[in-house]
Amino acid sequence: MADRGKSLFSLSTLLASFFGAAMIAAAFAYFNYKFSEYKFIDFKEWVFYEKKDIFTPTADKYVVVFYSSKVNNTAELLANIDLNHPVIAIDYYNEVYEKSKNTTFLRSGTKTSLSFIQRFNIYEVPSIFFIKKTKESLYKQDSMIRKLDNLNELASQIEAL
Repeated sequence: MADRGKSLFSLSTLLASFFGAAMIAAAFAYFNYKFSEYKFIDFKEWVFYEKKDIFTPTADKYVVVFYSSKVNNTAELLANIDLNHPVIAIDYYNEVYEKSKNTTFLRSGTKTSLSFIQRFNIYEVPSIFFIKKTKESLYKQDSMIRKLDNLNELASQIEAL
């Protein structure tokens, strides 16, 4: 009887290696997705202006609204909104507005505006999301970005986030 030697590359070894590689790839893809799902904004890296002064965030959480001042009454509606969290309103056209009780109107240079739009994948205005403080000037996106259907219903739409 001839002694059959075991092959170094048996079917079970091949399948185990394939399964192990697939698990590692899946774990990498999952953590890469989770990390990139929510984006960060560093207010030291991106400079926003509140009138003529550089904006420095102080609250732990903000509602961010990216809007167009060319749409009728948008700035007025944002100025009069009453929410549980302070609102940062960033205008696409960089118009200057007075800060109200709960809303801070920001503007920025073209590079910062384009970087902001690209990082948060903003395709429609007005769009809204939450940011939450993680470090001194670093804030993390804390909700999905949604297009607002109607600024008059901003408070109820924020609750949906």
